[in-house]
Amino acid sequence: MAPRRKKIYEGKAKILYEGTEPGTLIQYFKDDATAFNAQKKAVIEGKGVLNNRLSEFFMQGLTNIGVPNHFIRRINMREQLIRQVEIIPLEVIVRNFAAGSIAKRLGLEEGMPLPRPIVEYSYKNDELGDPMVSEEYIIAFGWAQQQDLDDIVSLALRVNDFLSGVFYGVGIKLIDFKIEIGRIWDGDFMRLIVADEISPDSCRLWDVKTDQKLDKDVFRRDLGSLTDAYTEVARRLGVMPAAPGPKPTLIN
Repeated sequence: MAPRRKKIYEGKAKILYEGTEPGTLIQYFKDDATAFNAQKKAVIEGKGVLNNRLSEFFMQGLTNIGVPNHFIRRINMREQLIRQVEIIPLEVIVRNFAAGSIAKRLGLEEGMPLPRPIVEYSYKNDELGDPMVSEEYIIAFGWAQQQDLDDIVSLALRVNDFLSGVFYGVGIKLIDFKIEIGRIWDGDFMRLIVADEISPDSCRLWDVKTDQKLDKDVFRRDLGSLTDAYTEVARRLGVMPAAPGPKPTLIN
């Protein structure tokens, strides 16, 4: 990395640097993997490259169908140029099937189809473990207004429709995913756009036929090689990066 770059923020999986153009940032994808609010950690070689390419693929797809997002262009194998946004301090979670915390909370069998896509929110705060919050909390604490929440739900469901279709076309069920939403201004006019990333780090992905997990649950639950799982997702989508070195073993 160039030493002259100004680091803006470092998270668990990405670093943000000052961008090369006004109103932009450079998003760098790390190989770090974390789970259980960073209680479990590892460095997974090649993960950052795969997530960079996959997030580029999904963000470009959203742009093509008119869903606004922060992606401008990929710079190299680990970095992309993005719009600088004011992040709303929420993780927006869309669930299509029961898995993870909703299965535990409600006593549902993992993999059970939900009656309709369910949108949930968690407050972005690592120290608190990103607690679930209701719309009432969000409005009361001023994180977003009611109109913002209506727009966020609309954006989230459009993303869900797009991702569900893309994944199903390559034999993958989109169990759930999370996105972040940012505010940008055009003069006095504020718009909400999809930010952060869309990758197997932020989605639960199961093989349609076998229910084999192809997402970060592989790391959370010690189910095998995370690189192999992410590589399989990239292979099916036709987004295989030309990474140096030996090719990872693919999952059949």
